[in-house]
Amino acid sequence: MTRHLITSALPYINGIKHLGNLVGSMLPADVYTRYLKQRGHDALYICATDEHGTPAELAAKEAGLPVSEFCSQQHEAQKAVYDGFALEFDYFGRSSSQQNREITQHFARKLHENGFIEERAIRQVFSIADDRFLPDRYIVGTCPHCGYDKARGDQCENCTRVLDPTDLIEPRSAISGSSELEVRETKHLFLLQSKLDGEVEAWIDDSSDEWPQLASSIARKWLTEGLHDRSITRDLEWGVPVPADTWPELAAEGKVFYVWFDAPIEYIGATKEWADLEPTTRDWRSWWYEASDVQYTQFMAKDNVPFHTVMFPAMELGTREPWKRVDHVKAFNWLNYYGGKFSTSQQRGVFSDAALELLPADYWRYFLMANAPESDDTSFTWELFSSSVNKDLADTLGNFVNRVLSFSRKRFGDTVPAGKEAGQAEHKLGEEIARLLAEYEGHMETLQFRKATQALRALWSAGNSYLEEKAPWLEIKTDQEGAALTLRTAMNLIHLYAVVSEPFIPASAQAMRKAFDLTDDTATWVTAEEASALASVPAGTAFSVPPVLFAKITDDDLEAWRSRFGAQ
Repeated sequence: MTRHLITSALPYINGIKHLGNLVGSMLPADVYTRYLKQRGHDALYICATDEHGTPAELAAKEAGLPVSEFCSQQHEAQKAVYDGFALEFDYFGRSSSQQNREITQHFARKLHENGFIEERAIRQVFSIADDRFLPDRYIVGTCPHCGYDKARGDQCENCTRVLDPTDLIEPRSAISGSSELEVRETKHLFLLQSKLDGEVEAWIDDSSDEWPQLASSIARKWLTEGLHDRSITRDLEWGVPVPADTWPELAAEGKVFYVWFDAPIEYIGATKEWADLEPTTRDWRSWWYEASDVQYTQFMAKDNVPFHTVMFPAMELGTREPWKRVDHVKAFNWLNYYGGKFSTSQQRGVFSDAALELLPADYWRYFLMANAPESDDTSFTWELFSSSVNKDLADTLGNFVNRVLSFSRKRFGDTVPAGKEAGQAEHKLGEEIARLLAEYEGHMETLQFRKATQALRALWSAGNSYLEEKAPWLEIKTDQEGAALTLRTAMNLIHLYAVVSEPFIPASAQAMRKAFDLTDDTATWVTAEEASALASVPAGTAFSVPPVLFAKITDDDLEAWRSRFGAQ
């Protein structure tokens, strides 16, 4: 049976992430992994903090901490937020781990042995004010392509073009702000991507048919422009060191690997971290090395696509070893904030820790996936958030659960009533639920999350339509057994909703499920036959009415949040 390996782009260590980061990688990966596990698949979800590179050093300096201590603190802070969002990583590692250091150095040695890494003398920017060579991200300036005036020396975050520091207009040091820069000669290692161009293109031709258009178009754009040899070492204090047994001179100079060289390898490194916790029962190599039975799916925002679809596969191919390469790349556009970008550096938009201060995770999980930026950039507004929460969660699902259970307890007591045998309305409802469930499953299988949430919402709506049609509050006046049947059927819908909604709203799903005293409730999913029958909660089952699942967002809430976070 196929095993499923899931990874999401590593969140950078520098600060708590905003909602755009969450919906662009980790949250959909969690939703998909939960779904796979509920369907009985062997799935492994691996992620980690990305801890090397210039921003980590700069942030540590600003915080007045050694960079290792800063990264340790930030890793714990980020993990706490992800726990708050109920992200169920099988392992959440650190790219600064010993495991990643060893595997990264192994990759470098193999690439060198096979002629794909070359040492070159280059001319690099030197800051006179800082008395040091400046790695690419230590240099900021104006992008020559789009005019963005805060472009970094490796990539413009505005237009996503990959840059070299010398491409920038009016460059300056990110450390001191000094523009007193000059170019001097130094030595670095280069990954010879140009020699792997044809192999990467052939791999993409064979692999990308089912990728979203966004992912495949970005990868092919890079191929069309031609793969260029890329420097893979930097002058930094913090990073995976160049191995002295292979490059003694560079190691003596303190060179470390470029963050985009070691960060993708951390997917493998974190899997080894996971396995090393239980080495007798876990085998990391079976997921990554000669892993022909593994389906590998990556989740990321569009700015990460080139590195995951071109550079990392080129590295894997160049080792001439059978490393597992990605099968499906699920790429996302950007979630904006009132038409402008979320920005960690500019503190623009809603950050994930602040979001959890306002409302429980399920509110955010559902909204973000229902509005995931799959085909285009989308925009977060408080008005849209409020409308979605109130209409879908509070009115459609929450109100259905509350009124069914409250009315049944009031009229029939604390056990599920028996009533009549199912009639035409119930058979029609069962067929509709089975159809909608199949639609929902289809969208989940193809990673169409917005469509999946629409199908899930339709499942919830079907229950409300049935309840309005049968109107047990009127039915009970003339046909008590008929009303009991209606409520028993509706309670079975609540249990079904609990099971199939769990990938998106896990805490609320558990609350719905615990409403019923089913001692042998081991269901992980609902079959088409079970959906049609709606009989998993038999008459006589004790139940309780859970607290309100979703509170409505008020106008006062909106005013307060717009004032706190800004809304233009």
